[in-house]
Amino acid sequence: MGKYVFKRLVHGIVSIILVVFIVMLLVYGLMNRDLVFAKDGNFGKQANNNRRTYMLQQWELFGYLDYVPYADYMLMLRQNGEIDEETRTEAVKLGRDADGSSDSELTVEYTKQFYEYYESKGYKVERLGAVVSRGRIAAGGQPALFAYKDHSLLERLWIYFTGIVQVDNIHYVPEYNDIGERKLTFTLHDPLYGGDKFAPAIIGNGTKHKYLLYFNHKFPYIHQNLATINLGASFSISRGVDVFTTMTQSQGSWVQSSITYPTGLTEMSADDLHTATYIAGSKDASEMLQARFVDDYTNVLTVRGSYSRLGYSFLIGIIASIVTYVLGLPIGVLMARFKEGILDKAGTVYIMFISAVPSLAYIFLFRGIGSSIGLPTMFDMDNVTKAMYVLPIISLALPSIASMMKWMRRYMIDQMNSDYVKFARSGGMSETEIFFKHVMKVAAIPIVQGIPGTILFAMTGALITERVYLVPGAGGLLIDAINQYDNSVIVGVTLFYAALSVLSLILGDVLMAMVDPRISFTDKAR
Repeated sequence: MGKYVFKRLVHGIVSIILVVFIVMLLVYGLMNRDLVFAKDGNFGKQANNNRRTYMLQQWELFGYLDYVPYADYMLMLRQNGEIDEETRTEAVKLGRDADGSSDSELTVEYTKQFYEYYESKGYKVERLGAVVSRGRIAAGGQPALFAYKDHSLLERLWIYFTGIVQVDNIHYVPEYNDIGERKLTFTLHDPLYGGDKFAPAIIGNGTKHKYLLYFNHKFPYIHQNLATINLGASFSISRGVDVFTTMTQSQGSWVQSSITYPTGLTEMSADDLHTATYIAGSKDASEMLQARFVDDYTNVLTVRGSYSRLGYSFLIGIIASIVTYVLGLPIGVLMARFKEGILDKAGTVYIMFISAVPSLAYIFLFRGIGSSIGLPTMFDMDNVTKAMYVLPIISLALPSIASMMKWMRRYMIDQMNSDYVKFARSGGMSETEIFFKHVMKVAAIPIVQGIPGTILFAMTGALITERVYLVPGAGGLLIDAINQYDNSVIVGVTLFYAALSVLSLILGDVLMAMVDPRISFTDKAR
């Protein structure tokens, strides 16, 4: 079995890469990249040269190209020790003319280096002269010099997959930042708990995350930031937040508690200090942060009172799946056992109704019926009640129950006509014994294979159901990303769905082999 699982896993990984490749080809190769500005409110505020540089900056964020302003190149030289600060300050000043005729000698020297360096690497170098109005530089009309190069599709694919799993380390913070000793510290008494409670933690300095490992009272109780999943940052739906974090981060109103910050300041806050990450110079940029933090590990997430997108989708999806199996399987069995009976005919009518009527129609029908008897028809994350789950679960479960009834009935009726059933009858076994000891067991095997997929795909959410009942789940994330041209989310969610598909197929095959002794994954000698 191990060899089979390994082969399926390798084939699955190849399939995932091909799926992501195709999606990247569609998103980055065939879609007009100007569409990313369709719903960007800041784009319309840009004028003259600033508009051009803003476009390049955003295209770099969206993964289209690599963009290097001349000022960043000069900063790199300064950080590498090739020039001093005085030289950088003077050389970075560009003249007004696009041909560089008004540059100082020092600027001419380093702009020439800039051209030669990046053109040798295949970049296109572009210089914009100052936009002058009435003798003065117009708004957004400052001179600009920059280089840019489009990422090839294969290069983009390589960068994406090599960066999916990021392992934190003490060299994350650049060497030119003075952060003191780079180290990992293990403690049995987490200082965030006052230092007097047994709470093991690994704390880093020079790492991206302050806390690499810690314990708290929230499931699964042990948490780590040492290895994190990076599916790409969103730039529309949740600007600057990774796709995986967007799906797994809690939602709703802030939950405040008494927080003691590293400086000793205690106040009511929703900050989760265990999520602190490094941002260079952030502490000194704000008096409020100076009062709270002792270093630049100031970027924290907040504690919120409701489930994440995946949490809502999984909770509703898994309950609906349980209801489907609990009701659909026994009804399907009884329909097959009493074929052409009243139950079979009633079940067939139900199956035909669910199959014939568009899903949107019966979802609104259930919503109308539920509203008439007082059930909530919309989710309120700040005032969640159990009654809010009833209608979404019913809307998801009823069509699935019909499908389960249909296939279970079909599998069992097919088995009733098999040779082994005829042989059992000739041996004197009763119809009841044949039905429950043999037919039902064999007919359940294909159903068992679909259980892992049912559980895993509960996390993907249900688009129509979640939209109708305003469930803040993962179902509409991909559609929202497409509508807002959020390329990173499109690729990230596609990867997530593809990985779930591969995993569900492998687990389904393994589970089917466990319940059916006729199936073996070992190679037989010929």
